[in-house]
Amino acid sequence: MVQPQTLAGRRVIVTGGGIGIGLGVVRQLAAAGARVALTTHSRSADEVVATLAGEGIEVIGAKLDATDSAAVSAVVDDLAARLGGVDVVVNNAGGLIARHAIAEMTDEHWDLVLKVNVTSAFYVSRAALRHLGEGGRIINISSLAGRNGGGNGSGAYATSKAALDGFTRALAKEVAPAGITVNSIAPGLILDTPFHETFTPKADQEKTIAAIPVARPGYPADVAAAVEYYARPDSGFVTGTVLDLNGGVHFS
Repeated sequence: MVQPQTLAGRRVIVTGGGIGIGLGVVRQLAAAGARVALTTHSRSADEVVATLAGEGIEVIGAKLDATDSAAVSAVVDDLAARLGGVDVVVNNAGGLIARHAIAEMTDEHWDLVLKVNVTSAFYVSRAALRHLGEGGRIINISSLAGRNGGGNGSGAYATSKAALDGFTRALAKEVAPAGITVNSIAPGLILDTPFHETFTPKADQEKTIAAIPVARPGYPADVAAAVEYYARPDSGFVTGTVLDLNGGVHFS
């Protein structure tokens, strides 16, 4: 079945678009007709672009450390020029980094996790606002951890994602008069991602899945479908929301 071109003509930047959820979002938005630019930190941007080209998906790629303010400003401006403007920004770059109990956590770990997950979204959003106009969309990828405090050793991560949701609401109010919406998506267990392959043992994954009311884990395509809705031109009456996407494990 051919996917409806709900995003035809939309110009999109996806940070952290080389793996996991971000890569799923890139595929979904491109299939919906968007012209997509992705950034990646852990993988070669050229490698990701070539892989997608092999699937018949044409995208633009750039290497980016989203915790570097000057680099973010330069890359966002460059991608905007190459796209011919920006309509949608997906702040997906982020990560748990490592599990540490708060009582044993270093200052460096705390600072890094907050910078990776919330400061990066501030940098990218601030840079993108130079290019976004009426009908613009900013979509932040948060986490269930920001709603329920997360699992063992993820205190800094949970805090950073809760802060990202607060940033979403604050920015939504600020830019609404310009016709720009800002929303957040808070996924629960999303498999086929490096996140859970690295930080969640198989036994813990199975235990979590057993408690999900819809009786399955999520996948990048589940998150990407929600991103597509928020990115659409006709989603403009929805702003400042945090969408719980977890199969019914948690309701806010």
